[in-house]
Formats: sequence, C-alpha cells, structure tokens
Amino acid sequence: MTISSRTLGDWFSEFDREAFRLETLDDYSQSGGVDAYHAFLAGEGQPESFKTADWVKTVANATRSGKRMYRVHVLARPLTDYLRFELAWGYHRNMAAGEEFFILDTTGQENPVPEAPDFWLFDDETAAEMSYDGNGKYLGAEFITGSRIPQLKAYRDIAMANAVPFTEWWVEHGE
Repeated sequence: MTISSRTLGDWFSEFDREAFRLETLDDYSQSGGVDAYHAFLAGEGQPESFKTADWVKTVANATRSGKRMYRVHVLARPLTDYLRFELAWGYHRNMAAGEEFFILDTTGQENPVPEAPDFWLFDDETAAEMSYDGNGKYLGAEFITGSRIPQLKAYRDIAMANAVPFTEWWVEHGE
C-alpha cells in the first residue's frame, strides 16, 4: 500500500516502532467521544461505548506488540472544559491500554513550539498533519514525508524536552 492509498487509521496498525502525537489545541470536542464529553459535562458516568471505543483496542494492540504510542499536549491553565474531559477521562482510559502522555504546560511561560501543527509522526518517517475547524471538529489529515519530517521531529524533541509525564502533572494540577 502506498502512502497515498493509506488512511490515517491504516497507519495505527502498520507503523513498526512508534507513533507520536503533538496536540496543540484546547478543544477537540467535535472530533470523537462527543457523547462522552456531554456526559462528562453533565456529571454523569462514562458511557460504556467510550470505555470500549475502537481507539482503546487500537492502542492496546499496538502496545501489546511492543510498539510505542505517546503524545505531548501543549496547554495552559486554567483548563477548558474539553481539556478537563480529555485529561480526566480520555488520558486515563488510554493509559490503561498502554499509551503514554506528557504535558507541556505553558502557563506563565512561552510556548517553545508556537508554530508547531497538530500531527502524528510514525517511525520518524511519515507524518499526518491534522486539520480542525474552530469548533474542534476534525477535518482531515495531510500526509507528509521527505523534507518536512526533520522539522516535525524537532517539534517532537523540543516538546518532549519541555514536557513532564502526565501522571506527575496530574498530581499537581489535576481535578
């Protein structure tokens, strides 16, 4: 399968070593888990469909086979409602499946990756730059190879160097 014929979903089962995600937005509320987000806002429990979502299976399958899935979320406090949901429910759920999370908290400091796009980087060779509208709705991904990959790897390396493990951040700032 060539890059042009692969979907973003294909990459999550076809990468060999690692998949890294850089998240830079405060709101992805229209991109998945919408019902769970509304349940969170209403003070209800997690819907079973959220707990057992396909993404959890994807992460578990990858990490069980020795692949690494990890991400850094660039954020500032106070957290948006969406970030409170994502961190409290989504990150904890995905961590149980083996995904690793890091927080680059820019509260009171400059963002070291201000120009970085949202992206997935697979095996340091292929990236998917993510597009969203102003309401947190996923619009699609543009696949990138070649000369832009070193720039995205640099964003990853800078973000990781300035981030802390989510569990440490959560102990201090979680709700």
